[in-house]
Amino acid sequence: MKEIKKKVLNQFSSARIILFGFIIMIFLGASILSLPVSSRSGEFTPFIDALFTATSASCVTGLIVYDTATHWSLFGKIIIIAMIQCGGLGVVTMIAVFTQVAGKKIGLRDRATLQNALSAPQIGGIVKLTSFIFKGTVIIEMIGVLLMFPSFMKDFGVTKGIYYSIFHSISAFCNAGFDLMGDVSKFSSLTKYQSDIMINITIMLLILIGGLGFLIWRDVVNYKFDFKRYSTQTKIVFLMSTVLVVFPSVLFFFTEFSTLNIKTRVLSSVFQAVTPRTAGFNTIDYTKFSDNGIAMTIILMLIGGGSGSTAGGIKMTTIFILVATMCSVLKQDKEVAVFKKRIEPDIIKNAVAVFALDIFLFIVGSMIISGIEGFSLKETMFECASAVATVGLTLGITPHLGIISKILLICMMYIGRVGGITLIFAAVNPKNNGNARYPKEQVAVG
Repeated sequence: MKEIKKKVLNQFSSARIILFGFIIMIFLGASILSLPVSSRSGEFTPFIDALFTATSASCVTGLIVYDTATHWSLFGKIIIIAMIQCGGLGVVTMIAVFTQVAGKKIGLRDRATLQNALSAPQIGGIVKLTSFIFKGTVIIEMIGVLLMFPSFMKDFGVTKGIYYSIFHSISAFCNAGFDLMGDVSKFSSLTKYQSDIMINITIMLLILIGGLGFLIWRDVVNYKFDFKRYSTQTKIVFLMSTVLVVFPSVLFFFTEFSTLNIKTRVLSSVFQAVTPRTAGFNTIDYTKFSDNGIAMTIILMLIGGGSGSTAGGIKMTTIFILVATMCSVLKQDKEVAVFKKRIEPDIIKNAVAVFALDIFLFIVGSMIISGIEGFSLKETMFECASAVATVGLTLGITPHLGIISKILLICMMYIGRVGGITLIFAAVNPKNNGNARYPKEQVAVG
C-alpha cells in the first residue's frame, strides 16, 4: 500500500501540483458562486457563468459576464476577492503560508514546488522568501487601503468606503481588475474617478508593484538604490517597465484624449498605459479608442508584467530576451548577452516556446470566437489578448458570448495564469524527454 501511495505521489510533479491546485480552487469557487446565497437576487447562477467568474477571479483576469457589484451578494463578493488574493499570490504560496501559521514544517518536495511557483532561481531560502512575500503583500495592500479610503469615504460613507478600499486594493495589487462601481454605473470600472489623482496614482502603483515580481522586491529591499548589485532580471524588469509606461503614455496623450482637460488627459494617458499590464481597470471607455490605441493596448496586454508576479502575459523578461537574441543575430555575436551577462540557450528556448504558445492561443482563439459569434476580429483579438494575458479589459462583448466562446476564454485564462510551459511540463513524462543526440542538419530560415 505504501509503495502504491508513493508511486501516486511521485506522479505529481511541481507543475502538476500547481495545475491541479488552480483547478480545485476554480471549481470549488464556481460551485459556491452558483448557489443562491452568492447572488444578490437569491437565485441560482448558471454554472458556466459561475465557472467563468471563478476562473477570471482565480486567474486574476477581470473578464466578467455579470457586473460584480449588482449581480453578486456580499457573500459572493467575499468569495471572489478571496479567490483573487489566492490566485494573485498563487495557490501553493497560500498553502505554504497556512502551513507555517499552523506551525508545521515544509518538506523538501513542497519547497521544490514553491520554487517552481515563484520562479525562484534556487530552493535555498524559499520558505523565508514566501514569508517575505506574504508580509510584503499585506503591508502594500493596507497602504493602498489607507490611500484610497478618503475618496471612497466621501462618495460611499465610512463603512462602504472601508469595504471598497479593501476590495479595490487587493484587486489592483493582484492585477485582477474586478471592481464594485456597478452600483454607480454597470460595467463602468473606474471611469467615475478618471480625474481623481489619489485613486489613479494608488491603483497604478499597486498594479506596478504587484506586477514587478516577488524576486524584484527582494533586490530592492536588500540593495535599496545600489542598482549595480541588482540581478539581471531586476534590471530587465525596471528597464522594460519604464519603457512600457513612458512610450504608451506619450502616444495616448497625443492621439486619444484631446477633448479632456490637461490634468485628466495626463492621468488617463498614464493609467491606460499601466492597466493593460495586466490589471483590467479602466478610466476611459475603450470602445472610443482609435484603432492605433487598440493595437497598442493589445501589445501591452500580451507583454504583461514580470515573471513570478501577480501579473500575467508573455512577461517582460521573455520579450527582452527575444529582442536581445534578435540583436545578437543581427550583430553576428556568438552568444546572447544582456547587462554583460551571458544568457543560456535553455532560457532562450523557453522564451521562444512561451512567446509562440501565447501568440498561437491568441490568434487561433480570436479567429474561432469571431467565426462563432460574428464579432469583428478587432473585438475578439482584444478579448482573447485580455484572456490569455489575464488582463480583464474588454470592448464590451464578454456578456454576449455563447457557451463555446466562454469555455474557450476559460481555457485561455487558465493557461495564461498557470503558464503554457508549466502545462506542457505537467503533461510530459520527464523520463521520456527526448534527450537523444541526432545527426546535425542545415535548415534555411529567414
